[in-house]
Amino acid sequence: MSKGTGRETWTSNYGFVLACIGAAMGLGSIWMFPWRLGAYGGAAFLLPYLVFMFALGITGLMGEFAFGRSQKRGAIGAFENVLKEKGSSIGPALGALPVLGVTGVFVFYLIVVGWIFKYFALSLTGAFNTIDIPAYFGGFAGSTEAVIWHAIALVATLIIVKLGVSKGIEAANKYMMPALFVILLLVAIRAVTLPGAMEGVRFILFPDWSYLAQPITYVMALGQAFFSVALGGAGMLVYGSYLRDDQDIPSSAFNTAFFTTIAGLLAAFAIIPAAFAFNLPAEAGPPLLFITLPNVFAEMPGGYIFGVLFFLSVLFAAVSSAINLMEVPVEAVMDRFNWGRDFSVLAVAVFGFVVGLPLTLNMNYFGMFADFVTIYLVPLGAVLAAIVFFWVFGISNAREEINKGAKTPIGAWWEPIGKYVFVGVSVAVLVLGVIYGGF
Repeated sequence: MSKGTGRETWTSNYGFVLACIGAAMGLGSIWMFPWRLGAYGGAAFLLPYLVFMFALGITGLMGEFAFGRSQKRGAIGAFENVLKEKGSSIGPALGALPVLGVTGVFVFYLIVVGWIFKYFALSLTGAFNTIDIPAYFGGFAGSTEAVIWHAIALVATLIIVKLGVSKGIEAANKYMMPALFVILLLVAIRAVTLPGAMEGVRFILFPDWSYLAQPITYVMALGQAFFSVALGGAGMLVYGSYLRDDQDIPSSAFNTAFFTTIAGLLAAFAIIPAAFAFNLPAEAGPPLLFITLPNVFAEMPGGYIFGVLFFLSVLFAAVSSAINLMEVPVEAVMDRFNWGRDFSVLAVAVFGFVVGLPLTLNMNYFGMFADFVTIYLVPLGAVLAAIVFFWVFGISNAREEINKGAKTPIGAWWEPIGKYVFVGVSVAVLVLGVIYGGF
């Protein structure tokens, strides 16, 4: 593939949006959003979250989609093109930073996807009824067995990305995303009908307005909104680079934000009421997904089938995000070295596995690596992409690109939001992430 020519494209806006929802949603919507919703005021948390998501998240999505489409290249090539027009040669070096950030996420995220594959297998065999669940996760994470499941996750992702944009990424998401929503809805209906589940529903929906007086609520709502739509300066940019000029960016950005939010809410109703029904902690992070919920399914009537369905939905969410994360370095390798997709995918997979191997075997290394990437590299990449597109490329040029193919074009009123508000908030996310040790 030559630079800027012969580029693959999405076959439809529908397929593109589903791929973006898959990229955006990931595990953050499945286990982090439900916990934050309850921990920071329930329905009160939704107010700042929705403002940040639909004012700033959509702006960021439109920017990354349009940046990629305008240059028909991923982050390194897009930065190179724009800065070269301004007489600067530092574009590739700057563009490499968001690519490195997303590649770093790819490295550690595939380890977690391996855990999800393992727990889906456990649900299929009915093992939740026979193992000591808390002890099991502690023994599995960081073990040599986890290496096997890491490899399985990597191979599954490799196969889809190897098939290309339309036949692989788009086709896979056309099946996985509708199935995910249906499964989450079914599990949520079952969860809220359990005896004692209404306490969990109240935990989610009852607004504790006192949280709106606490700055941490806004910080967490901002972080959740920002990262729920995968704003990192490379992932959505590379998906945007496969867009045709007649495809509607504002509509695609809105739909991505809307359905990512719906998925988070469905996950909240699938998880929190069930945890309350069995007096189990609805806490964040690995304990929720790998300890609390398996205990729920072990005790729930019909828990076998609902456990299988739930972990299948989590698997779909995990793989759909992993696809996007892998495509970023794959596109960069193809762009910089003019290699074919097959060889580029294999090279990235081998690199990701080798670098990730010490993290798979040592949870301390895993935590340090993940913190460095998510606290520093990814937010920095988002800031750089926002500055280069909205300032260097130019806000009026950015709006013109966003409006290509749009049924409802955005007006000039939006330009200060993109140029000043969004860029300022991106910097704030970077700074606050460092202060609070990540979101």
